[in-house]
Parts: sequence; structure tokens; C-alpha cells
Amino acid sequence: MRWHRVGAMARKEVIQIYRDVRSLIIVLVMPVVLTFLFGYGVSLDLKRVPLAVYDREGSPASRDLLHRFRASEYFDLVLVADRYDEILRAIDRGEVRLAVVVPHDFSRQLRASGRASVQLIVDATDDNTANVVSGYAESVLGGFRQQVQLDWLARQGRARAELPLQVEPRTWFNEELESDLFVVPGVVAIVMAVIGTFLTALTIAREWERGTMEQLIATPVTPLEILVGKLAPYFVIGLVDTAVCVAIAVFWFRIPFRGSLLSLFLAAALFLMVVLSIGYTLSVVAKSQLAASQAALVSTFLPAFLLSGFLFAIEQMPPVLQQITRIIPARYFVSLLKKIFLKGSPMELLRADLIPLAVFALLLTLLATRALRKRLA
Repeated sequence: MRWHRVGAMARKEVIQIYRDVRSLIIVLVMPVVLTFLFGYGVSLDLKRVPLAVYDREGSPASRDLLHRFRASEYFDLVLVADRYDEILRAIDRGEVRLAVVVPHDFSRQLRASGRASVQLIVDATDDNTANVVSGYAESVLGGFRQQVQLDWLARQGRARAELPLQVEPRTWFNEELESDLFVVPGVVAIVMAVIGTFLTALTIAREWERGTMEQLIATPVTPLEILVGKLAPYFVIGLVDTAVCVAIAVFWFRIPFRGSLLSLFLAAALFLMVVLSIGYTLSVVAKSQLAASQAALVSTFLPAFLLSGFLFAIEQMPPVLQQITRIIPARYFVSLLKKIFLKGSPMELLRADLIPLAVFALLLTLLATRALRKRLA
């Protein structure tokens, strides 16, 4: 491989990027836009859930229960109903997600047995949201239930019972249980998939469409030199975009970075080799910029978004999809990002993801080289 020919190909590609306004916009603007878009627009935290209450009794006990809902950061009281049909209309219109109905004999039930029933009406048009909201409500009711039982035992003259099991939860790596802490690092994988694959998907296809591919074939430059020369500028751009996304995540969104920068950029370099090779191969095969860009969207962005564990836990997917994710390179890169950012895992604990990513990088780079060799033959 002659490095001066590689350098000439790289300079040619840099000039092309500089002249192509669309490429400049993708390179300079898209990483920042995507990072802020996902950082602010994607949140899996449910807080301030719209709440309606219908207190049919109005006793101190019922007011105490409803005050616990008002005091919770997870609920926002938007309706105090006087009739049952007001709650039903509010749920039908989508104004509230949860309604709490306190029966007219709530206090009497508590005095008699230390137990009482309360009706919860949950809007389950979104089943995931409904499950989370139900869990929040059960947590509030559980605290109230425990206090009521202790008070009832005291009125009965019984000794104050000690709970047989006390739970002292400790959350590691994401102490506040905020979804931003695992969403924002995963944006790096999305940005690199978009930048790497979309831009390189246009490289060879552009040569075919403009009629310059024949001239390139006639030169003594080898397929490997074309590959390295054309991908080198995008490799550098990808690393710069990675640094920009990491800086935004750490300094703007305050995402803790507990790992090593060396580990991060090693993982980023391997993933860049993967997405650049995929885009380059698609560009060689498609010979059309439109077809190559569409194929790049299907082959990299969608799998990285849906099947990498970026938003949806792989463990919760059907067994067949879990096995399919093993051939998605973004799965290993997203896992590495979370381990490096949140856990600060050392290199020996990153090998389980680094090795498959390195294998993908090697195989796809060889595939890209052979694909172009066939076209030059």
C-alpha cells in the first residue's frame, strides 16, 4: 500500500466534503441536534402524572390519604371531583391518568378492622404507563396502609408490632433512577451510526453517478488504498463527533463519566470501523446515492435504535429477538457506553463486548475491500 496514494484519496474526499453543503450540515449540525433532541425529548421517567380524586367521605383519614398523593412528586392533582361521572369524563378526555375514589364509609372500615378499600381507576391505553402509574399508587397506598395498621393495633391496646423485614435499598450507578443517565450516552451510538454510515454510503455511489469511477479504476490505486483513503476523513470526523457528544453529555446534561477516555475512544474506533465499512459496502453495491442512503437507514440506524438496548431492554424482548441482537454491532457498543459512563468498568470487564465488536470490525472491513475489488476486476 502506497501512503502517498492514500493521502491523495483522502485529500480528494476532504475537498468533496467541503464542497458538499449537505455533508457539512450532517457533520457539523446533526450530532449536536441529535444529542439535544434525545437528551430533552426522550425520557422514560414518569413524574407529575395527572391525578383526579373523588372523596365521598371528606373525613380526616380520607384527607390524609389524598394528601399523600398530593405530596408525591409522581402525581399532579388536576381535578377534585364532586361526582363520579366527572372522573369518568376526565379519563375519557385523557385529562387524567389515575383517579382515586374514597368510599363514603372509609373511616368506619378503618376503625372496625384497620382495613378499608379504595378504588383506583387507571387509564391503560398505554399499558407500560399504566403499569408504572399503578406501581406509584401502590407505593403511596402501602405507606398509608402500614401507618393505619400500626394505629389500629395501638387503639386495640396491643403492643406496637415491629415489621419482620426491613428493606434498605441502595441503587448503584444511577442513584436518582433518572432515564437521562442511560439515554444520553446511548445517543453517541446513534450519532455515529448516522454519521458513519450515511456519509460513507455516498462515497463510491457518488463516483458512479458522476462518471468518475472509470477514471478511478484506470489509476494504479488499489482497492485497499481507495478504502483507506476514502474512509480516513470520516473516521476522524466520527471521533470528533464522538468527543462533541461526550462533552455535551458530561458538561451540559451532567451525565457522570466514571470510566476511561482511552476505553471510550477504543470502543468508538471499533464501532466506527463497523459503520464505515457497512456504508462503504452499500455504496459499492448500490451505485446510487439514494439507494445507498436508504439501505444505510435500514441496516444501521433502525437496528441501533430498536435492537441495541438503547431504549428497550434486550432482556425484555422475545427470545428470538434476543438472539438476533447478537448480530447487531450497536448492541455491544451501547453496552460499552453504559459500562464506561455509569459503571467505570475496567478494561478486563469490557472484553465481553470489545471482542465481538472487534470481530465485526475486522470482518466488515474485509468485506468492504473485497466488494470494491470485484467492481474493479
